[in-house]
Amino acid sequence: GSPSLIPFMRDNADELRSDIALICDTGMIAPGVPSITGQLRGMLKDEFTLYGPRIDLHSGHYGGPGLNPLREISKIIASFHDEDGRVAVEGFYEGVDPVSQATLAEWQKTGFDEKDYLTSVGYTVAHGEKGFSTLEQQWARPTLEINGLWGGYQGAGGKTVIPAEAHCKLTCRLVGRMDPEKLRKKIRAHVEARLPTDARVTWDRDSEGSPAVVMATGRPEFEAARAALTDEWGRPAVIVGAGGSIPIAGFFKSVLGMDALLMGFANEDDAIHSPNEKYDVKSFHKGIRSWARMIDRLAG
Repeated sequence: GSPSLIPFMRDNADELRSDIALICDTGMIAPGVPSITGQLRGMLKDEFTLYGPRIDLHSGHYGGPGLNPLREISKIIASFHDEDGRVAVEGFYEGVDPVSQATLAEWQKTGFDEKDYLTSVGYTVAHGEKGFSTLEQQWARPTLEINGLWGGYQGAGGKTVIPAEAHCKLTCRLVGRMDPEKLRKKIRAHVEARLPTDARVTWDRDSEGSPAVVMATGRPEFEAARAALTDEWGRPAVIVGAGGSIPIAGFFKSVLGMDALLMGFANEDDAIHSPNEKYDVKSFHKGIRSWARMIDRLAG
């Protein structure tokens, strides 16, 4: 998200460019299953504020005739998805490509345990887009998520107000050829088309976006990584997708013309991005050894 990153890369491209970038910011498909990430979803971040009355209003004086921004923003957010979990923003799926049957068959051999994946965080079923497997939803389908929603009085006790404004933070995970800048315009148009009379919206000026990226897994470095991981972990390494985003991996490609190899050792129960995030000692030690093996093979 750094505004200086891409200009820095462009200005120093000759010094930064190399054969391949090595990235360790990924995880394993299942405990003890060494994994090389072959694709990453892209990212679009945005934020908007919906304004209604000039000030917070007494809900006794204006309850009824008064427009409530929290109620209106809830309607807009509900309109983002249909009953099947598909994003209902017009043109949202432009650039989304189907996954080949060969790739789907490979994903079924990765050792992914859907039950563990869901129950480890308190789910009993997957809640995503109908008609797609959990792995497809996670790796190969785009999303629109609400990350934060707030407005009105939030302190202890009650305060009978109609709030003057309501706020929403959202992100989209992108796949295939989805263009983050075009998508931003579509989402904003979706919201603005649903504004009632006397409501207005403003958008975050610092919204960010980066496209999805697919790695060149046919390169010899990937075979070296497979061999290094297999030697260290005692079982064949697999190439997997990832639901997250590492924008710099895409910028290595688009700005420097440089592929990236992603080889990390996080587990699903590490609670990534949570306050009590952890990392297994086994992953720590075997990860060090895996990279030592990998660098030795590349040097050879």
